[in-house]
Amino acid sequence: MASPESTATPAPLSAAKENTAPISSKIAELNQSRTELLNRIQSLKQDLHNWRSKLDTQVKVYRDELSELKKTLNVEVEQLRTEFQDLRTTLQQQQEDVTASLRNLGLNDVSGDDGKAESKETQTEKTDKEEEVATKEDAVKLSEN
Repeated sequence: MASPESTATPAPLSAAKENTAPISSKIAELNQSRTELLNRIQSLKQDLHNWRSKLDTQVKVYRDELSELKKTLNVEVEQLRTEFQDLRTTLQQQQEDVTASLRNLGLNDVSGDDGKAESKETQTEKTDKEEEVATKEDAVKLSEN
């Protein structure tokens, strides 16, 4: 009976060696797949980093451009306000000059025209103030954006 045991022992060892061969090839295959996946992940991380960097640069450029456009717009709006105020002042002065000239010529009833002129001036001032408030509100809205 000793001989069957000695033959039985080598059989399981050889069977174990045969079973480990496919396992070690599977482990090698898994290690290779793992390495490939790690390389792909590293490549994707690098691509993502490059993409973020380009995007950050582009955002900075756009912000700078928008800032410059906003400054330019604010300057132009202020110039328009000044020109509009100058025009308003000129028109009021011309209106006053015409009224004075008509009075000097004696074509206007002094008491009646003074009341009308005052009410027109008061209306003009109210309109001017309303326009100025609206313009300031628009400027605040622009600066908030």
